[in-house]
Amino acid sequence: MIRKVSRQIVVKLGYTIDEAENGQEALAKCKLAMPDLIILDWDMPIMTGIEFLAELRALNDKKRPKIVFCTTHSSAMDIHKAIETGADEFVTKPFNEAQLVGKLAAIGAA
Repeated sequence: MIRKVSRQIVVKLGYTIDEAENGQEALAKCKLAMPDLIILDWDMPIMTGIEFLAELRALNDKKRPKIVFCTTHSSAMDIHKAIETGADEFVTKPFNEAQLVGKLAAIGAA
């Protein structure tokens, strides 16, 4: 459900959507064509969101996408870890359109 809601929000903002079933698939897609924005879930199969983010930020790609973590992990330690690893913003589930758009606006992605 969260994926569907997120999709509708970013489509309204003019983004083209591509989804991945897991972190490994997402990383492979990014290596082929780096997106402008990534809405990232912490809990993904095969490669977690944090693992994906660490590997993505380690790539020597000229394009650095904006990344918003969208997750149920909401402790100060989790938020710090996400930002330290390379997330630009953090939104906790459940969220509404205004909250996500506000986070995207804060990082220049809305």
